Formats: sequence, C-alpha cells, structure tokens
Amino acid sequence: MPIKNEAMLITYSDSMGKNIKETHEVLKNYIGDAIGGVHLLPFFPSTGDRGFAPYRYDVVDSAFGNWDDVEALGEDYYLMFDFMINHISKKSEMYQDFKKKHDDSKYNDFFIRWEKFWEKAGKNRPTQEDVDLIYKRKDKAPKQEITFDDGTTENLWNTFGEEQIDINVKSKVANEFFKETLIDMVKHGADMIRLDAFAYAIKKVGTNDFFVEPEIWDLLNEVQDILAPYKAIILPEIHEHYTIPQKISQHDFFIYDFTLPMTTLYTLYSGKTNRLAKWLKMSPMKQFTTLDTHDGIGVVDAKDILTDDEIEYASNELYKVGANVKRKYSSAEYNNLDIYQINSTYYSALGDDDKAYLLSRAFQVFAPGIPMVYYVGLLAGSNDLELLEKTKEGRNINRHYYTKEEVAQEVQRPVVKNLLDLLAWRNKFAAFDLDGSIDVETPTETTIKITRKDKDGKNVAVLDADAANKTFTITANGEKVMEQK
Repeated sequence: MPIKNEAMLITYSDSMGKNIKETHEVLKNYIGDAIGGVHLLPFFPSTGDRGFAPYRYDVVDSAFGNWDDVEALGEDYYLMFDFMINHISKKSEMYQDFKKKHDDSKYNDFFIRWEKFWEKAGKNRPTQEDVDLIYKRKDKAPKQEITFDDGTTENLWNTFGEEQIDINVKSKVANEFFKETLIDMVKHGADMIRLDAFAYAIKKVGTNDFFVEPEIWDLLNEVQDILAPYKAIILPEIHEHYTIPQKISQHDFFIYDFTLPMTTLYTLYSGKTNRLAKWLKMSPMKQFTTLDTHDGIGVVDAKDILTDDEIEYASNELYKVGANVKRKYSSAEYNNLDIYQINSTYYSALGDDDKAYLLSRAFQVFAPGIPMVYYVGLLAGSNDLELLEKTKEGRNINRHYYTKEEVAQEVQRPVVKNLLDLLAWRNKFAAFDLDGSIDVETPTETTIKITRKDKDGKNVAVLDADAANKTFTITANGEKVMEQK
C-alpha cells in the first residue's frame, strides 16, 4: 500500500512477540489505530549486528517466519525494509565465491579491494594522511584481510563490524545486485526502503569517504530510478550534522529528523523552549521524526541547534536524571561503536517520568513530518540492565524482548494508554497533513505554543506546553483533546 501520513512503528521481528506473525497479532490486539506503518528492522538471514550483516535478501530468516507473514503484515500497514547499501556479510554468495575463485570470480569487482583502490592514486598510497582523512568508525584503517583459497591475501574495505564487508557500489555486478534485490523487496510488500549507512557508500581518493558529492547524488538517483516504476520511496539514513539531511531534503527525498531527540531532552531538562522552537521552525514537512530508534540517542545530530555547552549540559543531565544510565554503557567496554550516541531508552533518559515522557511525545506529534516510534518507546520501556549485562552490548539496554503477555500488561499503564490515544488522534486529524503549516511561539522562556493547520486552514491543532512544569493542553478546532496538569 502507499505510505500514509500515520505514525510508523520501528520494531524487530522478535521483540513484540517471538516472530512476525505474533508481532502482527500484538499490533492488531493491543496497539490499534496508533500505528499506520511498520519499519520491520532487518529480518533477513544475517551473521551479526542484530540483522544488519545480511548474507542474502531473497528469504526471511526462518526464526522470524516467511514472506507470507511479511506480506500479511503489509496488508494492514505500510512497510519499510532495510537495504544495507554499504555492505554485506562474509557469508554471502559474493564473498564466498570471491574467496574461492579470486580474480576468476564474477564478483571480483563486487568489493572494494583496498590495494587496488589506492594503486590508482599513485605509489606509496595510502599515506597516513590519507587514512587519517577517512571518516571512520574505528581507530585504524577501515580494512580487513581476506585469504583466498589459492593462498594469496589482500585487504577489503571494512567500515563497520568484522562481518560487514563494504560493497563497491560503482561496479556493474553490484548494480545488478541492487536492482534485483530492491525490486524483489517491493514485490514482497516494501512501500519504503531505508538505505542503511548510505553516506559511507562512496569512496573516493582525496576525500573523507563520507557523503562524497556529487557521486552520492548519482547513487541516490540510481536507487530512486530503480524504485520509481513501483511507486516505492527511499529513506536515506544518516547520523550527522543536521545540514546534511537538510541538503538531502532539498533534493526532494524524505529524511530522518535525528536532531529532535537531543533537542527535546535539552528542552525538558532545562525547561527552556527556545532551542526546540528554533528547530521546529527550520524543519521540513517531508520527513520522519524520531525520539528513539534501535541505536543510541544521537548527540552530533543536534550540534549548532544546541551550542556545545548546551549539548554537554544535556549529556550530563541525561546521566544525572536518567534512570540507570551510566557513561560506561556507551563506551568501548560495552562495544559501543559510535562515540556520538548515548545508550538508553528515551523513557529512562527522562528518569522514567510519565509526565516528562508524554510531553516529549506531544512535541514529536506536533513537529513537522510523520512520527516514528520505536517499540520500546511505544511501551514507555525502561532500561533493560539484565539484557545489557548478559550481552555486554551497550545498545541492548534499549532492545528488550517483549512477550505477547508483557505487551498486554504494558498497554494498561496510563502513560502508554495516553500515548496510544495521542498517536491515534494525530493519525486521523487533517491539521497534520504534510502540505499544511506550522506556527511556533514562545510566550515565555519555559512555554511553547505550536499550531498545526491543514493547507486550507480549516482544521487547527494547538499544543500549549510548559517545559518546566511538564504540563500541556492539546486542542483540535478549539475542543480539548488531552490535558496534563
């Protein structure tokens, strides 16, 4: 189905029930009209990173179900699938064939062969200066050795985990793989494709190999051209300075709002509404908003919307106010790859405080765009310290596995009931149309008034909030919808 201007749930296939079929059942029985779409996090066979190291896309991981289950979900919700355009697992047919046949493999150009990449730049490359320039997730050159069956070795580009080998997106064989895979996804029900880590996909000598222009636009347009006949939409994923997503927005793509989470935390910690107001006025309508995702809470995304001092203040407050949030959970000790993210559920980042939390979601609902709500956030979930310590994986603090029975209990909590009601109302009210308008005022230092109207101005939604007291009133065409005293 085409995407709808209704909130999208982000969930794993085994996190609200044990598989896709149970997830579907849970959504129908307990979540109702609060959700119109589902971002089903990677459900393909994978060798790591909770699904983000897939080795094939043509089947569903049998632990989660099958394509019939996915397609059945797509009959009730618009769906988004992930495509890891930057990398693929070492268990993939491509890697295994290359390892076995070396230069005789049809995939000999599928990966970025480190030595060959730098040979073209001249002798003695890469220099230390070349390596230092690369925007990387490791404290070493992003490469990994491959030993071929013939006994020889060379290095392949490897930005992320040990299993995730980077793809040469400029190669013909990779382009054929992209086309075949993307079309297959759409045929199985994908209305949107999330391009994971796409900003890392272009590598070019003399650059930092991150969001390399103009080549990055060629790649995005190539994917868009593949999907255009099928009316599917792409959502490029990028955690960086807000100006990069806004540049993507200017090319008429949907984007993520990853600036809102930290800006909202700052607003609720400080009680000051000026930064939130500034950001809401700048934000495009053609976007998906977030407060939480399967990753940590992004810090760098809010830089220059918040000052460096305000970011430091918000980060410190998060560790002070947050329930069971410790700095070490976002460190190498807990396998944290990204130093610019803090690992916590959003509810616990606000001290497991129902009033602060519901107000944060009210801000999200009134922000330009379509709200995305992570499954733990939808259930106002606290930090899962047991799973964190069991796995020593920092991000697992925000990846609790809910049984169907647990979901049934959680939706009885007042904060969850109110959130579901708020989302269901927002999904149906015309004032939130993406071709409508937003007006933002800050009557005092701690208050904010956000007004949303449809394009004809006939339907008006107003949020009057006090960030210091965590109180708010929501009205629709003058009638009170929700109030928190």
